[in-house]
Amino acid sequence: MTPSVADRVREALARVHDPEIHRPVTELGMVASVDVSPAGAVRVGLLLTVSGCPLRETLRGDVVREVAAVPGVTGVEVDFGVMSEEQRRTLQQRLMGERGARVIPFAAPGSTTQVYAVASGKGGVGKSSVTVNLAAATARTGRTVGVLDADVYGHSVPRMLGVRGLPTQVEQMIMPPTAYGLRVMSVGMFTAGNSPVVWRGPMLHRALEQFLADVYWGDLDVLFLDLPPGTGDIALSVAHLIPSAQLVVVTTPQQAAAEVAERAGAVAAQTQQRIAGVVENMAWLGCPHCGERAEVFGAGGGASVAERLSRLLGAHVPLLGRIPLDAELRKSGDAGEPLVLASPDAPAARELRDVAARLAARGRGLAGRRLKLTPR
Repeated sequence: MTPSVADRVREALARVHDPEIHRPVTELGMVASVDVSPAGAVRVGLLLTVSGCPLRETLRGDVVREVAAVPGVTGVEVDFGVMSEEQRRTLQQRLMGERGARVIPFAAPGSTTQVYAVASGKGGVGKSSVTVNLAAATARTGRTVGVLDADVYGHSVPRMLGVRGLPTQVEQMIMPPTAYGLRVMSVGMFTAGNSPVVWRGPMLHRALEQFLADVYWGDLDVLFLDLPPGTGDIALSVAHLIPSAQLVVVTTPQQAAAEVAERAGAVAAQTQQRIAGVVENMAWLGCPHCGERAEVFGAGGGASVAERLSRLLGAHVPLLGRIPLDAELRKSGDAGEPLVLASPDAPAARELRDVAARLAARGRGLAGRRLKLTPR
């Protein structure tokens, strides 16, 4: 039996994904109606999750593009409506299940998401720059990646990724904005202007829990967390909420920074976390004329941190890479475009891609998983 034009239109609508939820609009119950006139004019009724949806025109364009390509269609119009409260509750249940106590999907025994918490002993070592570039480099390989800016007091990830959109709330779900294919969330999206965040430990823990449980991240392959510097409340909360998270310790070459970074990594010994490795940032400066390398901040800090942490933990902690000091890395961050995308052939970008590849080659590990072993 030959499918009708209406059937083919519905097949085309299944190829339209909601830009925030990243799933077909047909699967989300967003298609309210499909009417096809004898002359082939199509009118699609589409339900938005919230009124004033900022991605309304993106949806319209996607619907028109897919439906107009269907043979027999002579024109396409899209009529927008808004989901009722009951429809939104149904959508939430479909995506996140029944809401009782908060559930963090990345802590579930069956989770396949690799979670990397990027840490440093002190500020100013380029931790956030490393985070956003590793995330962008990982997404460039086709993996689905999220970035959580957990540096509550010094949040900078939205600027570095050029995120201008705001999260959308549907019932108790928070839909994160996207940039360069990354799903991004930060407390900076909820503060006015450049207002500071003045919170104590319990509030920090609750905020982190909400970002992990109430945000609809979808099926992520990798989640990067940009932690605050030091060994404070957020670092301990991450270990409690996501035991499988692996630490990536960022340091600079000088010994003073390395010693502080070692303390940040040593937290893993007390929380039973794994350390994925150490990244030495600002490792050297290449002369633009002769190419000679100048070790402006000394040498060996990253290797010494990796060696000391290996001894402390009784397991090999690798030096994942040495990122050169590059003015373009700073410029790209200020411009809101990761260096690995803006200048992929820059020495720092190549090294960052190599670090991302080494992380991608690692397994998730067994922390937090049920092994399904039965004693005899």
